[in-house]
Amino acid sequence: MEWVDGLNQTIAYIEDHLTDEIDYEALAKLACCSAYHYQRMFAYMAGVSLTEYIRRRRMSLAAVDLQAGEKVLDVGLKYGYQSPTAFNRAFQSVHGTAPSAVREAGAAVKSFPPLRFTITIKGVEEMEYRIEKREAFRVAGISMEIEKDMEKNFQVVPRLWDKAARDGTLQRLTEIMDSQPMGILGVCDCPDEKPWRYYVACATTQSGAGLEEFSVPAATWAIFSGEGTFQSIQQLEQRVLTEWLPSSGYEYGSAPDIEVYLNADPCNAKYEVWIPVVKKN
Repeated sequence: MEWVDGLNQTIAYIEDHLTDEIDYEALAKLACCSAYHYQRMFAYMAGVSLTEYIRRRRMSLAAVDLQAGEKVLDVGLKYGYQSPTAFNRAFQSVHGTAPSAVREAGAAVKSFPPLRFTITIKGVEEMEYRIEKREAFRVAGISMEIEKDMEKNFQVVPRLWDKAARDGTLQRLTEIMDSQPMGILGVCDCPDEKPWRYYVACATTQSGAGLEEFSVPAATWAIFSGEGTFQSIQQLEQRVLTEWLPSSGYEYGSAPDIEVYLNADPCNAKYEVWIPVVKKN
């Protein structure tokens, strides 16, 4: 399938640039999607973040270079580490031993070969969804700029939710929401050409002191429902990207991803995952 071919082209690109700075937007173009959507898809399909995969590949090759007698400082610089401390930390995180110890008798290192994506047929488990075409709608809430390396956002985005819960923002949003989708929203706006932002917000026609406004563009959405914990919504998103999207006849659109929380119970939330889609040509 075309999307698998695109993903494998990104692996080849990574292999060709392991001693260079890797351009995530170039990878996304090969996969025919945005840098944000590519990183999400990669992490769900590979079971490891793009950043961690690149680190493992570089450190696998670094171990070979060290075993061949190259100096630690030279190897670190070769794979983009200007600081010996940073290289030592990255090497130990992958191999569990310091780079200086690699040539010692009995020293063990790990090898992480290049990935190759293939189609895997799994047991059939139904997924209910609906397709909705919506005009642009306005949301209000709080936001933060997030990194273009998604691995760094796994810790900072939950902090924004914690802040919204502590300072009363979630209650304020509940009071002013008056438009569809009716729920507390997590909106990830990640265009390639602008800084990325994450919003905790609601759809509303009202304004509120201290709240930011954002217009979600008109789009066609594939909408999936679920319930359970925060981990459950991640599992649903994984299934959408790895099971539904590749065989759906759709591909990622250019609008934000949206999580809609229909109730406030963190242990048994009811939610929807909104994925922007366009029909494949």
